[in-house]
Amino acid sequence: MDAETGPLSVQIEFSQSHLFFPNIVHWVLAILAVLILVVHRREIVATLRDWAGKWQRHELDVDRIRLIGTLVLVVAYFVLMERVGELFPNMGLGFLLMSIPFMFLLSLLYVHKVNLRKVLIMGANAVIVPFAAWYVLAELFFITLP
Repeated sequence: MDAETGPLSVQIEFSQSHLFFPNIVHWVLAILAVLILVVHRREIVATLRDWAGKWQRHELDVDRIRLIGTLVLVVAYFVLMERVGELFPNMGLGFLLMSIPFMFLLSLLYVHKVNLRKVLIMGANAVIVPFAAWYVLAELFFITLP
């Protein structure tokens, strides 16, 4: 066996390269979720029973606007990220261009007592963090983003 086809070599087609790291992350998250469930099963079951009782007695305090807003933003983020990514293939601009408004709107949804200072901080955070993540992943590690 030569070095290119050895037992420790990995060959990935470029058209499938964007799926490599997400699959690793999915499996790691799944394993960690199972470990959390195994280690903390008693606390989880007790909490779920408590929630079920409160739900039946209509005592569960739910911030419906934030819950629904979060669900809408997350779905829109993933759908639009894919669509924008198709416009600029293999550049990661779907991730970058959709993460900025997503982070800003999600921050705006959860902030209390909105003022100019908080809006500026949320705006700066919404631009700097996705850009830094995009730069590190796409430019330094050559990981294909949507």
